[in-house]
Amino acid sequence: MSDGVVRALTEDGAFRVVVVDTTDTVAFAVRAQEAKGASARLLGELMTGAVLVRETMAPGSRVQGILKGAGGSGMMLGDAHPEGVTRGLAQASGERPLAAEGALLQFMRTLANGALHQGIVEVEAGSIDRALMTYFQQSEQVETALGVACVLDGDQVVAAGGYLVQLLPEAEAPAMRAMLERLGALPSTAELVARGAGRRALVERILTGAAFGVTSDTPLRAGCTCSEDRVVASLATLPRAELRSMRDARQPLEIRCDFCRTDYAVALDAIERLLDAN
Repeated sequence: MSDGVVRALTEDGAFRVVVVDTTDTVAFAVRAQEAKGASARLLGELMTGAVLVRETMAPGSRVQGILKGAGGSGMMLGDAHPEGVTRGLAQASGERPLAAEGALLQFMRTLANGALHQGIVEVEAGSIDRALMTYFQQSEQVETALGVACVLDGDQVVAAGGYLVQLLPEAEAPAMRAMLERLGALPSTAELVARGAGRRALVERILTGAAFGVTSDTPLRAGCTCSEDRVVASLATLPRAELRSMRDARQPLEIRCDFCRTDYAVALDAIERLLDAN
């Protein structure tokens, strides 16, 4: 089954559920970043979390989840785009785990009025799940239960995904208690993801005994947003002196995408056109 996201709503309007399968998306990023072990697992969880935030709070916007390690230990980025592509970036330095005490999780998204919304929370005990729940409660003021997981076999990603359940204003106390009991009886997120039963099956399990409707089931896809045109466009922002230096070197400019590791060779005539345009 290919990657995707399912949204569902209980008929009483009490709960919203979002379930995502990010297996292929995460596997693509982990291979490109050459992430191993705990770093690969953490990158998968962060990317899945970025998809959950985007799909829940801003489906039509780009959302970036940034994990900043304490003490200069590095950073990770989950970059979720509205067309369904999510990229990952891992830059670690030193031997200290990125999610160690003092790490911060930041989410950025663009609001309808063009303003940039940012929220930052601490990562406690290396738990991306807990940091995500804190983010929703503090930055979005929405009570949320969720789980994200990336399951590895050696250094290979065999499954990745997660779920989110949000309490809506219409929820009443009995429904809330029943939902908490249901979530408490679930296996770990890693177990749920590794079973591979499918997104809709997980929605049905989370909402066992509750009447609900699936509001959407949309695809996600592994890949990157880079292109030769975007590489050239980024060069257009450089000072003319730098562009002239590149031209005078008389060699094609080689640029590698940090996310997917695709190599681009920018021809001299493209640099000449940039100089002419400026």
